[in-house]
Order: sequence, then structure tokens, then C-alpha cells
Amino acid sequence: MLRVGSKTACMACRNLVSTNMGVRFRVPLQKLHPLSRAIHHRYSSNTNPQRPPHRTAARYFTSMSRLPMRPPKPPPGSGGRGHQQQRNFWVARLAARLLKLRYILLGSAVGGGYTAKKTYEEWKDMLPDFSEYNWVIPDFVWELSEQIDFDKLAKALPEMEEIAKLLPDLDKIGENFTFLKSLLSSETSGDPPLKAADSSAAATQDSSDKQYKKSSDKEKIDQLQEDLLRTQLKYQRMLERLEKENKELRKVVLQKDDKGIHQRKVKKSLIDLYSEVLDILSDYDSNYNTQDHLPRVVVVGDQSAGKTSVLEMIAQARIFPRGSGEMMTRSPVKVTLSEGPHHVAMFKDSGREFDLTKEEDLAALRHEIELRMRKSVKEGQTVSSETISLSVKGPGIQRMVLVDLPGVISTVTAGMASDTKETIFSISKAYMQNPNAIILCIQDGSVDAERSIVTDLVSQMDPQGKRTIFVLTKVDLAEKNLASPSRIQQIVEGKLFPMKALGYFAVVTGRGSSSESIDSIKDYEEDFFQNSRLLRDGMLKAHQVTTKNLSLAVSDCFWKMVRESVEQQADVFKASRFNLETEWKNNYPRLRELDRNELYEKAKNEILDEVISLSQVTPQLWESILQKKLWERVSTHVIENIYLPAAQTMDSGTFNTTVDIKLKQWTDKQLPHKALEVAWETLQEEFARFMAEYKGKDQDDIFDKLKEAVKDESIKRHKWNERAMDSLRVIQHNALEDRSITDKPQWDAAIQFMEETLQSRLKDTESVIRDMVGPDWKQRWFHWLNRTPDQHIRNETKNELERLLKLHDDHTAYLANDEVTTVRKNLEGRGVEVDPVLIKDTWHQLYRRHFLQNALSHCNLCKRGFYYYQRHFVDSELECNDVVLFWRIQRMLVITANTLRQQLTNTEVRRLEKNVKEVLDDFGEDMEKKSHLITGRRVQLAEDLKKVREIQEKLEAFIEALHKEK
Repeated sequence: MLRVGSKTACMACRNLVSTNMGVRFRVPLQKLHPLSRAIHHRYSSNTNPQRPPHRTAARYFTSMSRLPMRPPKPPPGSGGRGHQQQRNFWVARLAARLLKLRYILLGSAVGGGYTAKKTYEEWKDMLPDFSEYNWVIPDFVWELSEQIDFDKLAKALPEMEEIAKLLPDLDKIGENFTFLKSLLSSETSGDPPLKAADSSAAATQDSSDKQYKKSSDKEKIDQLQEDLLRTQLKYQRMLERLEKENKELRKVVLQKDDKGIHQRKVKKSLIDLYSEVLDILSDYDSNYNTQDHLPRVVVVGDQSAGKTSVLEMIAQARIFPRGSGEMMTRSPVKVTLSEGPHHVAMFKDSGREFDLTKEEDLAALRHEIELRMRKSVKEGQTVSSETISLSVKGPGIQRMVLVDLPGVISTVTAGMASDTKETIFSISKAYMQNPNAIILCIQDGSVDAERSIVTDLVSQMDPQGKRTIFVLTKVDLAEKNLASPSRIQQIVEGKLFPMKALGYFAVVTGRGSSSESIDSIKDYEEDFFQNSRLLRDGMLKAHQVTTKNLSLAVSDCFWKMVRESVEQQADVFKASRFNLETEWKNNYPRLRELDRNELYEKAKNEILDEVISLSQVTPQLWESILQKKLWERVSTHVIENIYLPAAQTMDSGTFNTTVDIKLKQWTDKQLPHKALEVAWETLQEEFARFMAEYKGKDQDDIFDKLKEAVKDESIKRHKWNERAMDSLRVIQHNALEDRSITDKPQWDAAIQFMEETLQSRLKDTESVIRDMVGPDWKQRWFHWLNRTPDQHIRNETKNELERLLKLHDDHTAYLANDEVTTVRKNLEGRGVEVDPVLIKDTWHQLYRRHFLQNALSHCNLCKRGFYYYQRHFVDSELECNDVVLFWRIQRMLVITANTLRQQLTNTEVRRLEKNVKEVLDDFGEDMEKKSHLITGRRVQLAEDLKKVREIQEKLEAFIEALHKEK
């Protein structure tokens, strides 16, 4: 404030100087200096009503400053002494004014210096920040300087003409100082015209003030706001040009880093470290009440409110699938935004990079996101809680982690699951109840505010609005549709909705076309707010509009929340780790902490060792097992369908003919299939046997379920080589054609094989007969057992048929009808009613026993018949064709077992081992399968320990990097 002597400088002076400086102030007339009021009264009654009063006053002061200053005449009678004193007084006055002028110039110099320093700091902040690349500069600063286009950077800086326009008009300042000097001179000399003007101004101040307000208030306000907007837009364009150059320079530096100019390994960025922690936490099934309270930006809003569009504007790419009015976001999508030299996107579980500058990659990315969403939704559901993790990098992108949630709906429509609304609410609440989550509440500005659902939900989760940022979308449509634009002002001031928020923003995310590019949307948003009456009339503030300002605000809020809460979360996981380690030491002190994957690898090695053990089975053991199992499978057919029918013939020629025909038919149709079935079953049994043996050798029983599943799946996948069947048929046919027994040991072996087979069949037959007739007299007397009526009838029938066999020892296998009738009548004579079918059935078993007993007797006789067989002597008592038949069967079994063993050891065991490896690999990639097959508290405890340690280590690394960045 300027002072002359003890009086304050005239407010009109300051008014005029401020007007010439480009800033207008209105001061009530009552507060003006008397000199100002006089001037105001003198010139407020000018003939031009459009001219403001103080403009006329300004002219008057300017004209006064050009008048010559005459010294006042000395009063009469004062003499020369009085004149000398008056001259000294003028010298003192002039010195005082010069000293005051010094203060004015000094203040101007200080203010100008401060303004220049501030402008320099602003330009310095616009330049690229190379603090993160201090390690880069020493190695390739000269090489980098050669590639930076300094001419292009110089062109991006403001021109001198633009700077001159921003600085005050020095000529006008000079005129104002001249006017001030003349005004002060007039005041000290006590000019009578000014005093007269002062008295007349007091009489008319009220009327002139009202006239001034009516004529110029609205015009000046509009002009001031237009000038302010124009200045803001000018600075905005300058900032955008400099930021563009900044991006180019940072891109050059990052590309140099990608090319490996610096040999040190580049560390992960801060946001990437934080995103890894969130990914681990999303998969962590927390115990001990440990919850994920780490900050992230949760994007919520009503369906089709523009959530996805806002997220795309922040990510600077149209990366999400779009639909017209239908639900597109079906599961949470976590997007990690960070800065990088290239604009690319990548999924957490995939190595493919999508180039976001190419439309074909953008389309592929949108398609992949849609596929992952649909895959995550279970059958019968509409939305899923499974999170899709995506990272987006690019020049100039603000670092943060956002989660886009499905839009909140009010009604379940056709095609949706009945619980869709409740599921979306539960997913949204699960993310918003995190006390450190930043809620980005998206509200559609083109619809009535009363239709909003999400605002009530947000106000429930954050009633104080300490972590909520409100975003009003589609403001262009809102301004066009609303009759009262002040309603938008009420929304962004937080007066319309019941919720509170940290900040309120208004954005425009395009014209509604899915083909619009991000750049065109930015241009449209800038043009809209530049011409919008909302900003021009002061309903919106400049910092509340555009997605760019929103992105900066959200990023700042995110990192502020991270710095405030991350160390507390690290302490929580440290305590959880201590609890888990204590439980392990108390329950499993002698076991290593192996998680599910490590246990699976251990079980995998054990199973492969067990499979390899199959190759250590000796050939003799394989052949013995195969021969025994094959005979068990085919013995019934050989006895019932080949030997018994042929043995009932009367001569050896018919016997051999019958045997040859039946053996040929059997070989062509059944025998090879039966042999391969036996071989495959043997392989399975041996595989299971080895796994069971290993189970008893101090093996961990936690693997039992897994081993059983691997065994079943491997056997299911194994297909026997069918091409071996044809060669096996030929081998079996040739073996059965041979009838030449070359030595006595083979003859004795055949007789032994025959005896064992017949004795086994005789034993089975006698057991069947005992079951038919019931207990004998010993069992009835000593064990108090009784026969049933049916068993009594069969016993009587058996006794009658045995008498018939004693009379006809060489009877045929079948009873004649007259014989059946005779037996029936004999039984009826003893009071036993019997059915003919029962008689024949009983006869079959009795004759079978009779035949087998005779065959065993003949077999004993043939033990000395090899001499007659070798010399082809014909003796009816020593015709041992049945021995030859059993020798042929026995030889076929030996040759078949040898052939199958070779196929097993050379081919099938290796193929089974390969199948086991494939099954283990498939199970290893299926986490759900592993979780189902390897279970137990021990496994879960090891899993929790691993996760908590990993989270704690990641958090500590992130906190260390965060402190370094500070």
C-alpha cells in the first residue's frame, strides 16, 4: 500500500493501475479517498452513459500529469527568509517522494523476480523427470544427447511473443506512475478545484453507484470469465505440448534401456511389485482372520453408467468388450497401470503382449477378455467372482491398480440367473468393505439422479466419504437434456446425493460410438468443456473436469492411501506367519514344510519309480503268471467244449478229428482275444501290486489318493496294440497243430497237467453234487443239519441213477427217454414225485463225476504208455489221445505266454510308463485336481506358510522401494 506522509493513497489510483494491469476491482464509493470522490463526482455526469465513471477519472488524472508544476507564491510580508524556508520544504517533500518511489520500484523488482522464478519452476516441472534414471546417464549420456532433438524441444517452448503477452504492459505501468506522481503533487498543494469536487461528490455518490452497477456489472463479469478461460486454455495447450515432448523423451530413455545399453538388470517398477502382492492375495485363502486390506481403486456404478469407458480413458486404450445396453463386465477385472516405452497389455498368466496401437491387437484383446469372462462364469450363473488380472503399460499412464466390477442392476432380466442382482451386490461389497480401498463411484449424468442405485450402496460402505471419489459421466448429454443446469452443480458439489466424497469430477467419455478412438474422445471432451456454459458460468471448476484431471487425482489418492496403510498390513502378515510357524513346529516337528506342489513332485517321482520296477520283473515270472492266468481263463472251454465231447466218442480217429475241428474254431475266434485280455489284466495287476508294495515301505500315506487316481487314469488311457493279435493267432494255431511229443519228460508233464486239471474238475463236480443232495448222515448226526424237501428228492434221484451207472459202466452222456421214465416210476413207487428235468440235471452231474473218475484211472495207465506212443503201437487200453490233447494245450499255453511276455516287456510296459508320465503332467497343470487329490491339514498349513512368507517378502520389497522413491 502506498503512503504519502501520513495519508493513504487514493483508491482511484489503485483502481486505475489495476485496470491497466488487466484486473478490474470495484470499490464502494463510500470507501474512496475524498480526492477520488471528487473526481468521481466531477466526471460521473459525463455525456456518454456507456463510459464507466472511473475511465473518465483516469483521463483526468492522465491530463493532470502533463501540466507543469509551478511553485506556490510566497505570502506577502514573509520576505526572503520565508521564501528560503518554503524552498527547503519543497526539497524535503521531493526527497520524501523519491524515497517512496524507491519503495515502489523495489517492490516491482521483487515481484517481477518472484514471478520469473515461479515461471522457471513451472517450466522445469514440465521437463522430463530423469531422477529415476540416474544410473543410466553416466553410461550413455553422450549417445542419448545425440538422439534427442533439441530443435524440436526448443520449438515446443513458448515463443517470446507469447511470453510478452503474459507479462504486464510496461508502457501502461509507466503512465500509471506518472499519473500517481501528478496526483500526489496536487494533493500536497491543496488544489481548490479538487476540494470543490470532493464536496460535490459526496452529494451524488449513491445515484452514480447504482447507475454504474446497472450498466456494467454483467458485461465485466462475462468479460472477466472469458479472459480467465482463454488464459487457462492457452496454458493447457502449452502444457500438452510440453507433456507430449516429455513422453517422447521418456520413451527414448526407456527404449535405450530395453536395448540393453546398461548392463545391470532392471528392477521391477514400484507398481508391478504392488500388483504382484495383490495377485498373491487374491489366490490366498486366508486363515487366522487375516484379510486383504491393501489399497486398490474399486470402480463401481450402475449398469451402462460408463465405468468401462472411464477406465479406458485412464488406460488410454479401448481394451474392454462393449455392448449396447447388455451386461458386458461379468467378472472383476484387475488392471495394473504403469508407465512404459510402448503401449502394450498383458495377462498375468500369459506371455503374449497386445500392442494397443494396432487395431487388430485391440480386437484380439477384447475378444480374449470376453472369453475369459465367459469361461469364469459357472453353468447356470450370470456373473463370477473370479478375478481377471491384466496389466497395461504406456507412456504417460498414471501408476495405479484399478478393479472394474460388474455394473449394479435393479432388475433381473430374461436370460439372467435369479440371484444375479444379489451376487453383484455381494461382489461389490466384498471389494468396497476393504477400509483402504478407494471407491470410484460412477454416476450416469444423462439419467435422473433418483434412479441411481450405486450411490446408496457406496454411502453404506463409506458413510463419511473418506475414500470415495464421485465421477459424473455423460455431462454433455446431461447439459443438453436438463432444463436446469444448476442440478449438475448440485451433483458435483455433493448436495444432491446422500453420499459424501473426497472429490467430485465431471467427464465426457465420447459420443456413444464404439468406433471412436481415445484421441478423438479427448478432443471432443476438451472442446465440450471449452464451450460449455457449465464452466463458463462457474458451475464447474476447471480442476473438476476432464478424465485427465480425474486420473491425476485418483493416482495421488491411491498412492497416499498405499503409503499410509502398507506397513500396517506388513505387520499383520508378520504376525500371521509367526502363528503358522508355531503350529507347524508343534504338530510336524520332523517333517519339512512341503507345499502342495512340492508334495506333488515328490509323489510323482515315487510313482515313476514304481512304474520302472515293472521292467525289473524276470521273464520267468512274467511267463508263469501269464500261463497260469490264461489257463484259468480258457480251461472251462477246453474241458466242456473240446475234451468232454471228443472223449465220449468210441474210437481214436473220431476223437482226434473232433479235437482238431474244435481247436481250429477256437483259435480263429476266441483264443487270441482271450490271450490279450489276460496279458492286459496281468499288466494292471502287477502295476497295482508294485504300488501296493511301495506303500508299505515307509511311504507317505498322503499320496494314496493321488496314486490310485494316477493308476486308474493311466490304465484307462492305455490301449493294447491290436496289431499283435494276427501274429499271435498264427503262433497259437501252429502250436496246437503239433502232436509230436519228443521225450519222456514232456509226456510226464502232460500227464501231470492232465491229472491236475481232471482232479480240479472232479472236486468241483463233487461239490456241486453235495449242494444238490444236502448233508450226508455224518453231517446230519454230528452237526445237526437237515435236508430240504428239494434236496431229499434229489438225493433219492441220485441213488436211483447211481444204480443205473453201476449196471451200465460204459453208459453214454445222455439218458434215453425210456430210461428217464423208468427212473421216474421207480421213484414214484417209493412215494417220491420227481420232474424229468430234475432227473436229467442230476444225471449230468453224476455222469460227469463218473467220467472224470474213469479219465483219472486211464491217466494213471498212460504213465507207462510213452513207449507205445513213440513206436505207434496200437493197444486199445493204452491209446492216450487225451494225453496228447493236454500236451498240445500245455504247449500252446507256454508259447502264448512267451509271446505275450515279449510284447509286455518290449512295448506295453514302456507305453504304460509314458501314459503315467502324461497323466502326471496333466494332473500337475490342474490345480483343482491337485487340491482334490493331495489334502489334509498338513498340506493346507504348508500352503498357508508359503503364501504368507511370499506376501511378507513382497510387501517388504515394495516398502523398501517405496521409501527409496520418497
